[in-house]
Amino acid sequence: MDSPRERMVKTYAEAGVDQSRKASHIAAIVKQLTFKRAGPGKPLVSIGHFAGLVDFGRYGLSLCTDGVGTKLIVASQMRKWDTVGIDCVAMNANDMICIGAEPLAFVDYFAVEKYDEEVARQVGIGLNEGARQANVSIIGGEVAILPEVIRDFDLAGTCLGIVEKKRIMTGKVIKPGDAIIGLSSTGIHSNGLTLARRVFKDAGVAIDDPLPGGSGMVGQALLEPTAIYVRPVMKILRRHRIHGITHFTGGGLTNIVRLKESVEFVFTDPLKPQPVFSAIQRLAGIDDTDMYKTFNMGMGMALVTPEDQADSIIRDLKPAVTAKIVGEVRKGTGVSLPERNLHYGGY
Repeated sequence: MDSPRERMVKTYAEAGVDQSRKASHIAAIVKQLTFKRAGPGKPLVSIGHFAGLVDFGRYGLSLCTDGVGTKLIVASQMRKWDTVGIDCVAMNANDMICIGAEPLAFVDYFAVEKYDEEVARQVGIGLNEGARQANVSIIGGEVAILPEVIRDFDLAGTCLGIVEKKRIMTGKVIKPGDAIIGLSSTGIHSNGLTLARRVFKDAGVAIDDPLPGGSGMVGQALLEPTAIYVRPVMKILRRHRIHGITHFTGGGLTNIVRLKESVEFVFTDPLKPQPVFSAIQRLAGIDDTDMYKTFNMGMGMALVTPEDQADSIIRDLKPAVTAKIVGEVRKGTGVSLPERNLHYGGY
């Protein structure tokens, strides 16, 4: 008979989320999107950055959309839904600031299998708190009752923002010698939950069991809300010159390659991962390659900056967020983590 460890999944793909297949899925959609509006509303960046931009005279209007994912399953298992709204706002607002845009407004899409006013009330609490942290107005949304489509519920949102054209950041000015500043995450955020939940389940660790090697319950660690970086990062953008910003979501470290493919992003002194990551890796025997290509591993965002500005930027980020220089940009391609002997070719 196989041992429990041999039956455990070790990769995101084995858990049901194959990033390479996802990329092919996206490409199949994008290939069909050939129409582009001319004049006001014309695209200012190509599809593939963290947020979209359209022409609006002196400004670019930014739009992005995202959801909470299978973190919602943990919320239902814990019967605690008052934080997933924070994640919904965070996944959108954090993406938007990567292009230099300031989030202004938000709408949510709440699809449910059946009516449940208590779930709705708690989700509303989280959405409001997320809006407060991101400094956005929630101006509307949609509740869809879809008993034949949805199991339990789904929560997603769309964010609108604005940026002066001269302040748009795409990463094209990034160059060797730039510093990489890492901003600490609050934990797993809202990516990789399909693998994380499967690991704990296969290991026989229940959602209300103590987190191995950490404090509190497993469910509490998985539900910790995503950090919202809008206020501290917008302050930095007003005071300093930033060459690029990355939000570490699905794909882990490889997200940073979306900024520029003709340089190498080298993480020489990464932030320390929280105990939830160590527990997942240890329980399933997942190797570093898959951990850093799936999870944020303690770093929710990175700023690529001129080296001579890095120290002052870190001072201005504190105390709102823990930050430090985690690496540098070099000649080459891809992203690497020398201390773990890791190198990824792209997103």
